Amino acid sequence: MSDDANGFPRPTNEPLVVLQDVNKHFGDLHVLRDINLTVHKGEVVVVIGPSGSGKSTLCRTINRLETFESGSITINGETLPEEGKALARLRADVGMVFQSFNLFSHKTILENVTLGPIKVRGAKAAAAKKRAMELLDRVGVAHQAEKYPAQLSGGQQQRVAIARSLAMEPTVMLFDEPTSALDPEMINEVLDVMVQLAKSGMTMIVVTHEMGFARKAADRVVFMSDGAILEENIPEEFFSNPQTDRAKDFLGKILTH
Repeated sequence: MSDDANGFPRPTNEPLVVLQDVNKHFGDLHVLRDINLTVHKGEVVVVIGPSGSGKSTLCRTINRLETFESGSITINGETLPEEGKALARLRADVGMVFQSFNLFSHKTILENVTLGPIKVRGAKAAAAKKRAMELLDRVGVAHQAEKYPAQLSGGQQQRVAIARSLAMEPTVMLFDEPTSALDPEMINEVLDVMVQLAKSGMTMIVVTHEMGFARKAADRVVFMSDGAILEENIPEEFFSNPQTDRAKDFLGKILTH
């Protein structure tokens, strides 16, 4: 995998996550409309759009936290199972980082990161601990390993949540607005970790309002509105030359402040 001008690995041509004609309703509301999206191995896709456009639903559908009515989703060539052990196994390959950190409050930071590899992957405790410490070091919170989540700042907790996902050795990472619950000064410390992750070649699908991250780290920007993908392009093209009136309007509102 070669690097681009910014030092980010270029994605491969190997499809990893493929959505075909995916539709979903919440009651009468058509929240995902004929979604077609292919994310390649090593690609960083940033999904943006106005509130209520279906971005988070799209993200949550990829590992079946949300069901969908029609269409198909495959990960690494495997169709997303509906339930049971096969779904649990596939979910273990798909890391997910949410708005809220979802850490276990009664377990230490280290225990939070080792739990999945031991319980789901069958890792030995010593090996899981060694790997967890490496990951906590990578996200800059190794010195907090014996503390509990409530003793950490929001930015630190979110970095632990990223380490916890990485501990499962996922093939793809989903981020659903990972900085939206954070104080402004904590946002960059989380985005910095995500940029480093992108540089390492991790396949990432990121729902975010952080346009700076989209410009810097995305291989492709996907713009959604009213449940549909209206356009997708490389960041410099999308931000300088949006093709649809809806995207122009959206960028005009957020980039002028």
